[in-house]
Amino acid sequence: MKKKINVFDYAGDIMKALDKGVLITTKADGKVDSMTLGWGTLGIDWSLPVFTAYIRKSRFTKEQLEKNPEFTVNVPYGAFDPKILGVCGSKSGRDMDKAKELGLTLVDPEVISVPAVKELPLTLECRVVCVEKQDTDTVHRTELFIVWNTFQVKIRDQTEYDQRKKHKKDLLSL
Repeated sequence: MKKKINVFDYAGDIMKALDKGVLITTKADGKVDSMTLGWGTLGIDWSLPVFTAYIRKSRFTKEQLEKNPEFTVNVPYGAFDPKILGVCGSKSGRDMDKAKELGLTLVDPEVISVPAVKELPLTLECRVVCVEKQDTDTVHRTELFIVWNTFQVKIRDQTEYDQRKKHKKDLLSL
């Protein structure tokens, strides 16, 4: 059962897990793929909660994000099989179906089109809002639309979201 949460109530847990690895899950052309991510940050940009992910241009995940700029961040919370992070961090989704190989359970999203991974139950649903080149790699700064675990989710009020997006656009046009 999903339960709504405030992402910042779990910020410490997310950042501690990131140090050891979290999954970033993408979906494009009917193919779901998860990659272990160890570089990222959680914060606020333009009054919006964001998760920033650093993804090398050679990764299959980058190709997936170019086709569909949505993804989930799947955070270990409690006991889990470390083999999940091992396989997702060492094998390419170009070559195999990691979810099938690992027997992962995909969970339907609330807002975006990309599923979560039940075995890593703290989930952030994200959509890319900004892509920046950093030397030879790419930074994907994403807005958090929904955050949930098998305990909680915070859905932004659409009117507030629209007002903040307009404010950001107005500031950028100065």
